[in-house]
Amino acid sequence: MTKKIQFMETVLRDGQQSQIATRMPTSDMLPILKTMDEAGYYALEMWGGATFDACLRFLNEDPWERLRLIRKEIKQAKLQMLLRGQNLLGYKNYADDVVAEFVKKSVANGIDVVRVFDALNDVRNLRTSVEACKEAGGHCQTAICYTTSDFHTVDYFVQLTKDMAALGADSLCIKDMAGVLTPGTGYELVSRIKDAVDLPLQVHTHATSGISEMTYLKVAEAGADIIDTAISSFAGGTSQPATESVAIALAGMGYDTGLDLDKLETIADHFNPVRDRFRKEGLLNPKVKDTEPKTLIYQVPGGMLSNLLSQLTEQGLADRYEEVLQEVPKVRADLGYPPLVTPLSQMVGTQALMNVISGERYKMVPKEIKDYVKGLYGKPPVAIKPEIVQLIIGDEAVSTVRPADLLAPELPGFEAKIKKYARSMEDVLSYAVFPKQAEDFLGRREDPFYDVPVQNVTVTLAVE
Repeated sequence: MTKKIQFMETVLRDGQQSQIATRMPTSDMLPILKTMDEAGYYALEMWGGATFDACLRFLNEDPWERLRLIRKEIKQAKLQMLLRGQNLLGYKNYADDVVAEFVKKSVANGIDVVRVFDALNDVRNLRTSVEACKEAGGHCQTAICYTTSDFHTVDYFVQLTKDMAALGADSLCIKDMAGVLTPGTGYELVSRIKDAVDLPLQVHTHATSGISEMTYLKVAEAGADIIDTAISSFAGGTSQPATESVAIALAGMGYDTGLDLDKLETIADHFNPVRDRFRKEGLLNPKVKDTEPKTLIYQVPGGMLSNLLSQLTEQGLADRYEEVLQEVPKVRADLGYPPLVTPLSQMVGTQALMNVISGERYKMVPKEIKDYVKGLYGKPPVAIKPEIVQLIIGDEAVSTVRPADLLAPELPGFEAKIKKYARSMEDVLSYAVFPKQAEDFLGRREDPFYDVPVQNVTVTLAVE
């Protein structure tokens, strides 16, 4: 019997987010969408993650309109988005009313599959998103954030998928954001999950460490249903493995991928000049195409590596890069081994940077780290040692309830604050997630003089 495996294409979201910081405008996408729809993909990931922020902040685009435009063109493939659970697309927890409305509107505007994750794998932080997605008629895919430590065993992750299934997930995803899932562990993990939970299983990895193709081969052999790849134009390095290459390899081993290789070639022909344009403009740093085996040593996502180097270079401390890298796993251990995914990757990286620069560990502690230790992001995978808690927050109380239970409804307040410019609930939700960027975007849309500097005019009266 022919084995079957499906593909999700990431070039419209994670592929371009990983390599050009999500700067691709919708106009680069629209001409090729019909071909992408006919290529045989299971889904196109095209929303969520950093696309929302980039649309408002850099591209002067309405992210909701991008979704609607793409939805008009895509008739066969599913449209998929990435959601950070109770954080939505931002970096903090939002009240349940905001989360529920955001998910509802995402589905109403065209999203088929909502992939939802929590940076701490705290299932409590997924509940509202899962319930809202199912109520709206969407497909909710819950993702485990894969990471490694003595605590993060295969048994731990299998139990996590059981908890997610009990929550009402329609499918599951192994989200390997750092590209550290090795082929052997991938095979065991997929096999065990497929035995334990009767739900479709998707695997997401990055090519950063140089092992992703081997990992995809082994998870396919273990029974994974779907894998995430990027068309070759934006593949490799910090992105996903190349769609065409993986498809050809698996087809040669007897797998039915459902993909049309001629249409994949056409898609690559479209995106190659787009990539080249970004390279000429300096937005495609050649380093994002590199293989970085240190990812396997330090368990640090590729994007986090480049961000740390950039911060150190700006401060004239690039020579301390290795020192900071060595500090990252130490901070992560102190904080209970959180997976290094947004927003925890930024938080852990910043703390490691501060520890090295100040010359004294935890002499300087960002507010976000203090809130994390207080339990305001959720439950750490491993209990933080009392001496570390004392060092960071002193005698302040640590919360053990679901973080969103501490938040009063927020939607009415957001509506009131942006009522001058908001035409719709979608506008309100944009403001809720990115207040400054959304207000500027909506203000320019509604008032042609919104950001025109006030001129000081001196009027001289002529006396006759």
